[in-house]
Formats: sequence, structure tokens, C-alpha cells
Amino acid sequence: MNNIQDKDEINYFSESKKSKIKRLDLHGFSLVEANKKVLQFIDHSHGQGYTKLLVITGKGLRSNFDKNPYISKGMGILKNSVPEFIKNHEISKKINKISRADIKDGGDGAIYIFLKKKIRE
Repeated sequence: MNNIQDKDEINYFSESKKSKIKRLDLHGFSLVEANKKVLQFIDHSHGQGYTKLLVITGKGLRSNFDKNPYISKGMGILKNSVPEFIKNHEISKKINKISRADIKDGGDGAIYIFLKKKIRE
């Protein structure tokens, strides 16, 4: 028996009603897939009125850096690229701040995204 779920069958958009933090786990996604998921996640969450998001990027410790000589072994691909992608995308207009997550929420392997309040139409 295989205990590993297919990443396409897992609900990556989970939320905790108690803490009002919406959560996205990017483990197993390529950079292109992760960036696309993050954009959808931010846009959807902003539309629902969330103001705090948790994006788990992972630390990149198990990535296969040896196959690409242009990538530093000390640098996690998603950990560093996803926040930069967000900051340089027009979706950043919906964001107040991006910061490293607390240890309890993933520390160096996760970020908080604080969204601006949705303007009521």
C-alpha cells in the first residue's frame, strides 16, 4: 500500500476557522506551478475577505540542486522565489506585507501574507 497522496487530489487550500488564517502548502510543486497556485490563492482569499495568509514553501533542503549547477545549494527555490514573484506581480496591490512565518507555522519554510481589506462595491 502506498500512503502518499497524489498531489492533485490533496486540498491545498485549507483554512482554520479558529485563527482566520488561510493556508496553502506548496510542497511538491514546481516553481511555475507554485507561482500560479499562489496567485489564485491570494486573489481568491482577498475576494473572501481574508487578511492573513500562510504559504508553506518548505526550506528546500531535499531539493535536487546537484542537477543544476546554476542554483546554490544553500537556497531553497520556492522559499526565495515565491515572495519575489509576488512582490513583482500586480497582485501585490492587494498586499500590505509579506513576512517570515512564526516557528509554530513553519518558520523559515513559510511566509505570512497580510492582505489589504477588500473594498466593498
